Amino acid sequence: MQEAILYERREDQSVRCFLCSFRCVIPPGKRGNCTVRYNDGGVLRSAVYGRLIARHMDPMEKKPLYHFLPGTLSYSIATPGCNFRCSFCQNWQISQPDLNTAFDRLPYTEPEEIVRKAVSGGAHSISYTYTEPTIFMEYALDCARLAKEKGLRNVFVTNGYQTPEAVKEMKGLIDAANVDLKAFSDDFYKSRCKARLQPVLDAIKCMVEAGIHIEVTTLVIPGLNDSEEQLKGIAHFLASLSKDLPWHISRFHPDYKELSLPPTPLETLRRAASYGKEAGLRYIYLGNVLTDEGQNTYCPSCGAVLIERRGFGWTVLNLKEPKCPLCGYEIPVVLA
Repeated sequence: MQEAILYERREDQSVRCFLCSFRCVIPPGKRGNCTVRYNDGGVLRSAVYGRLIARHMDPMEKKPLYHFLPGTLSYSIATPGCNFRCSFCQNWQISQPDLNTAFDRLPYTEPEEIVRKAVSGGAHSISYTYTEPTIFMEYALDCARLAKEKGLRNVFVTNGYQTPEAVKEMKGLIDAANVDLKAFSDDFYKSRCKARLQPVLDAIKCMVEAGIHIEVTTLVIPGLNDSEEQLKGIAHFLASLSKDLPWHISRFHPDYKELSLPPTPLETLRRAASYGKEAGLRYIYLGNVLTDEGQNTYCPSCGAVLIERRGFGWTVLNLKEPKCPLCGYEIPVVLA
């Protein structure tokens, strides 16, 4: 197992990990909250370095990232595990694995192979996604360094529980991130994710300050995080960082431990979007539903359709530079 980064040894052979905001103190022979970082006699090791459980070539829009390399492909990878325990997880089969069998059948994949696959497949980037990339930070950053040498960008799709120390490691290597801001309630985070809200808000701010392109997704779950107070709280928080920060408001469907809840009504997503507009957000998108108003990117000045989308597989760019071709308004988009 690869030695981990971002930890300190203690006199009793326990270690303190400061990769994520749990900052676990791990006794010898035990694992951290993520289940994949292991105290091997006072040395913290990663059990998932190079052990991929998923790899696919995806449209960038699937991350979802709408303002970063739109219309391009991203080679997407994941290892097993997560530091959250979300009751509504839509990738729970790989994020919440059985520790006794999760890693045994996974062959080792060199970072060099990941970069070769991305280049040969015509990708413009590598995405660390599907599970929580923070827990395989060592592998992600090793891949990212090699990717940079080949002119590729690097993307995190994350729950946003990184420490400031981890964001410092990401700076200059991770170009963009979609952060899942799951609710605007600490009680929700504690009861449904076994985590806390404030570290996520702090990490988003930290990544923005580090110059990482940020977009935020909220999965709106009926009866759990769809109140006016919560949705307006998210909208105003994002607007306080930047009114240009894209907000993806995504439809819930029953999964994992939340099978009794209904899918999110479209009207609820539209209501959330209205709160975002009231807060001044300029770019709001609806996810897991197909609607014109929720998919396309419009010029905030003249209303021109700048990027047209139909699901994940059809994107048409009506701009050749990051400004509206009709009125010249500057658009916060990173083009390939």
